[in-house]
Amino acid sequence: MAEPLVAEARIVVADPAALAGRLCDHFAEHASVSRDGASGRIDSVYGRADLMPADGVLRLRIECPSEQAFFLVRTSLVEHVFEFAAEPRITWTGHGAEAGTVPYFREMTVVAATAVTPRMRRVTLAGDVGHFAGGGLHVRLLMPPAGRPARWPVLSAEGRLTWPAGDDAVVARVYTVRRVDLARGTLDLDIVIHDGTDTPGSTWARQVQPGAVVGLMGPGGGDLPPGRRLLLAGDETALPAIARIVEALPAGAQATVLIEVADAAEEQPLHSAAELDVRWLHRDAGDRLEAAVRGQVLPPDDPEGFVWIACEHAPARSLRNWLRREIGFARERQTVAAYWRRGASGDQVAEAE
Repeated sequence: MAEPLVAEARIVVADPAALAGRLCDHFAEHASVSRDGASGRIDSVYGRADLMPADGVLRLRIECPSEQAFFLVRTSLVEHVFEFAAEPRITWTGHGAEAGTVPYFREMTVVAATAVTPRMRRVTLAGDVGHFAGGGLHVRLLMPPAGRPARWPVLSAEGRLTWPAGDDAVVARVYTVRRVDLARGTLDLDIVIHDGTDTPGSTWARQVQPGAVVGLMGPGGGDLPPGRRLLLAGDETALPAIARIVEALPAGAQATVLIEVADAAEEQPLHSAAELDVRWLHRDAGDRLEAAVRGQVLPPDDPEGFVWIACEHAPARSLRNWLRREIGFARERQTVAAYWRRGASGDQVAEAE
C-alpha cells in the first residue's frame, strides 16, 4: 500500500476555535466528525483532517490516500476557511505546498453533440480520456467565453483555486461522466436541457460545435455505490449517473430504480447484468419521486443494502433526514445528494448542503 499524502497548514485567524467549530459543523453532513474540546477530526472516504486551534492559529493536518483525494480534501477545506473566517492567512508545508497547475485539470476538444431525448443532449469530448476512466463519477466542465483564447484556473500557494476573471472568466458546471470509451479516445457527458435563457450549461450543449475547446476538472465525488441490493432514485439530472451505476453492477445484484422525468419521451433504456426493477415517474402527473422513495421498504440492518439518491435540493434534504432520523439507515450505506437547487445557479448548489 502506498504511503499516504500528508500536509499541514498554519492558519492565522482571529478566533481559531470558532473556525474549527464551524468547519466541523459543516462537514458533519458529509463525513464522520469527532471532537475533543475545541479540536476536531473529520474522517471521510477521501481522507482525514485534524483541526487543532491555539492562540491566534488553527493548525490543520490532512492525510489522504491519493492525489485525487488530496486535491478534493484540501481545496474543499480551504474554500470553507475563506468562507467562515475574515482574511485568513494560510501557510502550507508537506505535500503539494507549492503553487502551480491544478493536478486534475485536462483540456479537451468537442467532437460531437447529439440529442439523446428531447431534453437530454450528449456532448462527446476527446483528449486524455484515460485520466477519467477511474475515480469518481463527476467532473467539472469549464466553458470559456466564445471568441477568446481559453484561460484556465491555477492553484495558489494557499491551496485555493484562482479563477480567470473579467473577459476571460469561464463558466463551471458539474456533470456526470456518462461513458469513457478508451478504444475511441472519447468521453460522453449527458446534459439536461432546461427551459429559459439563464442556463449556461444547457445553452452551451445546444450550441456547441465540434472543435470547441473546454476544460475538465476531476474525476471526483460520487463513487459507485457498494452492496448487492440497491435502491437508486433521482430525477433526470441523476439519470446519467444511474445509467452508469447499473451498467457496473454484477450479475446477481438487485436494484430498484426510481427515475422522475418530464414525460414518457424522456425515458431511456438501462442496461445491466444485474436484476433491475425500473419505474419511470412522469412529472406531467406531478412531482412523485419523494413519495415513491418513502414508499419503499428499507431494512436498516441489511449489510448488502445501499440507498443512492440524487435530485433537487428540497427532496434530497427531506429524504436524507428521513433515512437517518426516521428509518435509522446507516450513514455508510447511503448517498443522498442535491444535484441542483431551484432558483440557484449550478455553482451555488453546494451552499445548500
